[in-house]
Amino acid sequence: MLEKQIERKLCDEVDKLGGMCLKQNGIAGIPDRLVLLPNGRCAFVELKAPGEKPRKLQVIRMKQLQKMGFRCFVIDDQTQIGKLLSKLEGGES
Repeated sequence: MLEKQIERKLCDEVDKLGGMCLKQNGIAGIPDRLVLLPNGRCAFVELKAPGEKPRKLQVIRMKQLQKMGFRCFVIDDQTQIGKLLSKLEGGES
């Protein structure tokens, strides 16, 4: 499965929940998508092809965001999307 297929599935699932899945551009290392769900739920999501890991700068940026209180996730398989959205909807960390 390609990264863009995982990304498309994430966007489709977020849309079904009445949310937005915004593409991030312009700042090096920022996660690919900002997921916004109803009731103020949000998270940054870095998408990877199966088995791939974030680059060093991406890890640094995610740690910076987490220090500010934002949730960050790395997804490399479409089966992880449901778990991520359940955590966001339920307010879990």
